[in-house]
Amino acid sequence: MSHRDAPSAVAIHFYATAPYPCSYLDDRQARSQVAIPAEAIDAAVYSQLVKLGFRRSGLYTYRPYCDSCQACVPVRLPVAEFVPNRSQRRGWRRLQQMDVRLLPLEFRDDHYQLYHRYQQSRHAGGGMAEDNVQQYSEFILKSGVESVLAEFRLAGELKMVSLIDRLSDGLSAVYTFYAPEDTKAGYGVFNVLWQVELARTWGLPYLYLGYWIADCRKMAYKSQYRPLECLHDGRWVRMPPTA
Repeated sequence: MSHRDAPSAVAIHFYATAPYPCSYLDDRQARSQVAIPAEAIDAAVYSQLVKLGFRRSGLYTYRPYCDSCQACVPVRLPVAEFVPNRSQRRGWRRLQQMDVRLLPLEFRDDHYQLYHRYQQSRHAGGGMAEDNVQQYSEFILKSGVESVLAEFRLAGELKMVSLIDRLSDGLSAVYTFYAPEDTKAGYGVFNVLWQVELARTWGLPYLYLGYWIADCRKMAYKSQYRPLECLHDGRWVRMPPTA
């Protein structure tokens, strides 16, 4: 695990970024609210910020703060109540031979090569598609909170890696990358179900899944996991079945 010793009491401040092109919805501008200083955001502080809709990217803790859009909705799964649907159960059975290890945040070349293939396939033409080792390390391997890498292998071959944060009340699924050539393998579904089981094993009530965005295919899938809770007007409430 990666963590820091608790710093002395430091006030957390927030600032809003300048507008930038939205990563999820075409032709929209986005802004973020950023929590600083990064060195003051330990596991306890970060757990509270996640409850308020924040996420992290490396040492950068943020939440959407857009001027005229509220499409990004923070969501979480109450793991004790979650029951996979038929399709999800099939996906779980299909990949049950996966070997999984929890590893510290250390550089491994095969992880980086998998990440690079994934970005080239999923974000072709975007900035992340050309991430070098330093950019990968800043994004995946830098953390000021309790974090682990979950490594998934099938018959010895690396298929998927997940970056996971441990919070006071759950797990936060930070980022996952997997073999893009296995288009029908269902690694993403297996990953969510596996993290649900890890949260249960560790006695944690929630799995935080980041942002649900109804009009973005890459983010809309999260509504397939029920019951799902969303952050609405500062309160966590059940997402309607029709969402």
